[in-house]
Amino acid sequence: MSRLEARELVIDVPGRRDGRSLDLSLEPGQVWGVLGPNGAGKTTLLHTLAGLRAPRRGTLRLDGESLSALSRRRVARALGLVFQERQDGFPATVRETALIGRHPWLSPWQMEGGEDLKLAEAALERLDVAHLAERLVSTLSGGERQRLAIATVLTQAPAIWLADEPTNHLDLHHQTAVMALLAEQARAGSAVMLCLHDLNLAARWCDQVLLLYPDGEACWGPRDAMLVPGALERLYGQRLATAEIDGAPVFVPVR
Repeated sequence: MSRLEARELVIDVPGRRDGRSLDLSLEPGQVWGVLGPNGAGKTTLLHTLAGLRAPRRGTLRLDGESLSALSRRRVARALGLVFQERQDGFPATVRETALIGRHPWLSPWQMEGGEDLKLAEAALERLDVAHLAERLVSTLSGGERQRLAIATVLTQAPAIWLADEPTNHLDLHHQTAVMALLAEQARAGSAVMLCLHDLNLAARWCDQVLLLYPDGEACWGPRDAMLVPGALERLYGQRLATAEIDGAPVFVPVR
């Protein structure tokens, strides 16, 4: 189990002045939801937390060590990132792509073994793409690609998940299945942070919420303290009606 800490962190959003610095920890067992309008910096935040983009200022520590001082292999063993958009680097099958998740755990030039293949096959089955294992990734639909991306990270078995719009392109059934999987990862001891546009997914599945405003302002805390109409209406510039269904709040835009 790993812990990722941000201290006085300001993400580098071009053309924007420094906003509120972030002081937060991704702890084992937590599911964080990051909410905010387009351009608020949600994707930039995830890439910064993953060490793929330098912050404007502040520090990141993984298990007490500076993230920037760690090798990429060490970081990749702890952090799994689901990108919002992805491009095909080279022709590959679904099975071959899922096996990329095992690369951080292999030495240079080492081939995947039976256990690696078993993990990949189980992940493809869990994400309902095992029947596509021999298909080229380039032939998949958007939803199938998204499920494959999540299966690849599941094969990687990271202690910390950073997922940018993990339900993007997914139908209602697969949205629910993916969110249930991520909640399961948290219950097993992982830390999970998700960028979401759907308030209702955050309300049902997240226990911590970070609100990012376009001007760089931010606030964070337990879900029930963050998901209140006043804060959310200011966040999105949209009036909301709220109700409760099955023990969780539901938010609906008001004309």
